[in-house]
Amino acid sequence: MLVISKKAKISSFADIEDSVKGSKIIVEDDVMIDSFVKIKPVGGSGDVRIGKNSCINSGVVIYSGNGVDIGEDVLIAANCTLAPVNHAYQSRASKISQQGFHSGKGGIVIEDDVWIGANTVILDGAILRKGCVVGANSLVNGELDAYSINIGSPVKQVGTRT
Repeated sequence: MLVISKKAKISSFADIEDSVKGSKIIVEDDVMIDSFVKIKPVGGSGDVRIGKNSCINSGVVIYSGNGVDIGEDVLIAANCTLAPVNHAYQSRASKISQQGFHSGKGGIVIEDDVWIGANTVILDGAILRKGCVVGANSLVNGELDAYSINIGSPVKQVGTRT
């Protein structure tokens, strides 16, 4: 189910798919979604919520998987991937593409006032606390402290915002 605010600004070149399994995709007031953004319900039954005044730049891909909750005033730079899904692959007797998905690690939670640099990958179980900054080309698969500055792959805290 798509729930998109009339106040949201979504490029005609963005692709937001509706779920066939009942996941909700919620886009709140004054959200900006740029060209070539893909939001795809797949890999679970979690919802995707994009909070007020957030900005999703070109080339970002968001899978619903186990859920993605993006707070208010969040900036996501170009070509990031949010993937709260975990493919099963243990059985040698079956092709990976036929094994489905593992249970979730809680989805992805991005609190308010977060800035995510270009080409960052955020995985299932990641929690980005309020006000943190993630440098470009990072991999986030755990919890980042509030108002921290994080760089590298995997991310490493290098300071705090004042």
